[in-house]
Amino acid sequence: MASETRTSATRNTPANHAQMGDETIGHGNSPAAWTCVFIMLAGAALASFAYILASTEGNHDFGTLLFWVGIGIMFVGLIVGFIMRRIGYGVGGSKLKNNGH
Repeated sequence: MASETRTSATRNTPANHAQMGDETIGHGNSPAAWTCVFIMLAGAALASFAYILASTEGNHDFGTLLFWVGIGIMFVGLIVGFIMRRIGYGVGGSKLKNNGH
């Protein structure tokens, strides 16, 4: 019985749900985040292709080189995203018209 009264106070009612959703946490919906993700996705795609290429006969050295280039591109994407955030293109950045979602 005591647990029923406790759970009724913390139940996911529309009022409680709206209150929980009021907190703005910034899900990365910004040019900096999208650029970072796009560059890192391209690097991951290249590294994945290179991994398979390196496992084929006669392409080990070239595939290994391409794999590490892909990993490097992923790090470049991370750095580009960080720089773009610092210059104001991140969530709530000074260069964005709409600071909300």
